[in-house]
Amino acid sequence: MINLVHESVGEDKCSYLDDAKQNTHYKIIKDCSLLDCESLIERGWRRFGTMFFRPVCVECTACESFKIDVRNYQFSKSQRRILRKNKDTKIVIQRPQVTFEHLKLFEKYHLHMKDKRDWKYEQTDARHYYTSFVSGYGDFGYEILYYIEDELVGVDLVDILPHGISSIYFYYNPSFEKQSLGTFSMLQQIQIAQDNDLEWIYMGYYVKGCQSLAYKSRYTPYHILQGRPPDTLEPSWVAT
Repeated sequence: MINLVHESVGEDKCSYLDDAKQNTHYKIIKDCSLLDCESLIERGWRRFGTMFFRPVCVECTACESFKIDVRNYQFSKSQRRILRKNKDTKIVIQRPQVTFEHLKLFEKYHLHMKDKRDWKYEQTDARHYYTSFVSGYGDFGYEILYYIEDELVGVDLVDILPHGISSIYFYYNPSFEKQSLGTFSMLQQIQIAQDNDLEWIYMGYYVKGCQSLAYKSRYTPYHILQGRPPDTLEPSWVAT
């Protein structure tokens, strides 16, 4: 049984569309199990720390839960070039943690995105980072670290579930932008899933018209979740 500590619905400015509001359903879950986490992710929920959330906007369905079909995925020529370009990048997979190195890189990335994409910038600290990306990882949460010449250049936070990988958040050193680290991290997730006979990469929400999410449609084939199924109903995903 899920150990639900708190549940609420809140309204705020939409994260994806200008001049829009969003209603979000939140659940704070203590000691979430592997199977319960996968069940929630399959139904369109996302996890940050111990908090699970999904949009419940009544008049808007722009947020579409999105997952890559790993078993039928084939790398394109450009993606293979990116893999070759990063062949000397060192990769470490471990449980999530917060260090000075993490915080420094996180800060550098978000200052860059503030200038590049006009993201709202708020300085983070160890407590906030821990709450968002370290707590609640249970027996499924991991971070994939990327090093170039012993320098940490990317951190990819994921949940590795029985049937797929849930992609939570990725940040990188913008000084290495020519390495296409964002694409490289996604290709690594796909390779890890293929090597472990997993079916899916859960990529969160795809929103047409949102520049920050446009890249997701390049990872084909993919499936889109139909509606917002409750726990009592089996989710229906449609190939696109």
